[in-house]
Amino acid sequence: MTGRLMVDATAVRKSFGPVEVLSGVDLAVAEGSVACLIGPSGSGKSTFLRCINHLEPIDGGAIVVDGALVGHRVNGDHLVELREHHVARNRMNIGMVFQRFNLFAHMTALENVMCAPVTVRGTRRRDARARAGELLERVGLSDRSGHYPAQLSGGQQQRVAIARALAMDPKLMLFDEPTSALDPELVGEVLAVMRDLATSGMTMVVVTHEIAFAREIATTISFMDRGVIVEHGTPAEVLDRTGNARTRGFLDAVL
Repeated sequence: MTGRLMVDATAVRKSFGPVEVLSGVDLAVAEGSVACLIGPSGSGKSTFLRCINHLEPIDGGAIVVDGALVGHRVNGDHLVELREHHVARNRMNIGMVFQRFNLFAHMTALENVMCAPVTVRGTRRRDARARAGELLERVGLSDRSGHYPAQLSGGQQQRVAIARALAMDPKLMLFDEPTSALDPELVGEVLAVMRDLATSGMTMVVVTHEIAFAREIATTISFMDRGVIVEHGTPAEVLDRTGNARTRGFLDAVL
C-alpha cells in the first residue's frame, strides 16, 4: 500500500474469556481511503472496530492510528496500557458511529451535536452551536435541529449521530453496521451521508452488510471469518474475482 497510513494494525488478538475472537488481524488503511469489513456474524468485525479506538483493549499485537499507538505506550520491549484519560485524549481524533444511535434523549439534535466539543474540547457554546448547525445541514437535518430523538425517525437519528461524531473534527471515522437497526426504507438516507463523506476524502473503516454499498465506496474490502482476515483487496478482487471458497460461500449466501 502506498501513501501515508492512518491505521496500521498488526497481529491483533482479542479474547473474551476462553474464546479468542481475533486471532492475529493485520490491516493497513491509507489516509483518505475507505476500508470495508464484511463477513458473517461472529467473525470479529465489530470487535476489531472497537479495538481501533480502544473501546476494547487488545490482548496482543498493536494498533497505530495517525502514527500513534492506540491505548498503549512502549516501555522497553513491552507495551504498557495507558491510563483512561490518556486513551480518551487519543480517542478524540477518532469518530465512531454505532449500530444503535446512542443519542441523549433529553437533548435536541443540535444539543447532541454540540455536546462533545463543549464538554471535551472546551469549545465556546456559541462556536459549537454554529458548527453543529453546519453539520446538521450537511446531513440534511437543518430543519430538525430543535427536535428530540424521540421525534426523529431511525434514519434521522443515525444522521444526527454522524453529525455528532464529525463535530470533533476526527481524522478517522469508524462505522459499525450503521444501517443494521434501520427499516429498509431509511437505509438510503444514511448511506447517502456516508457516500458524501467518502467523496470528501474522510478516512473511514466501515463494518457493513450492505455489499452493493461496499462495492461502490470502498477502496479496499476485507472479508473476515473466525477472527482473521481471510481475503483483502479491491472490491473487484474480493467481490468479483475471489478464488477463496469461504469468501465465495459467504457472497453466494448474501447476494
